[in-house]
Amino acid sequence: MFQGASSISLDAKGRLSVPTRYRDMLSATAAGQLTITKHPHGCLMVFPRPEWEAFRVRIAALPMSAQWWKRIFLGNASDCELDASGRVLVAPELRCAAGITKAAILLGLGNHFELWDAETYATQEAEAMKGEMPDVFQDFSF
Repeated sequence: MFQGASSISLDAKGRLSVPTRYRDMLSATAAGQLTITKHPHGCLMVFPRPEWEAFRVRIAALPMSAQWWKRIFLGNASDCELDASGRVLVAPELRCAAGITKAAILLGLGNHFELWDAETYATQEAEAMKGEMPDVFQDFSF
């Protein structure tokens, strides 16, 4: 279970250093193998390979009416692996698509991560916080 936000910086080659608190789990559950793809909200999704395989099967089973979404998720997927230093190379096309140049936020969202450009995330989070909470929280107590 991945949770929490980590401020990270991509190096000049486009590699991100996975926070140490996640490295052991990724090595144990996915042999350090990850898959990164686009998210419709403008960030990237980072999956441990077994979680990606389950997601990929669900996406591949969608009907033809969702063909463009299949292309977005599956056609942009990039397999990668943690190196000995715990870094992973984010493909240039994916970095460009998410507007990530250096400063980024890695969010743990249970079975996968989201990787955001830090400024974009801060802007969108602030905008969401100004709005009303979705109806699903109507009977939720904090």
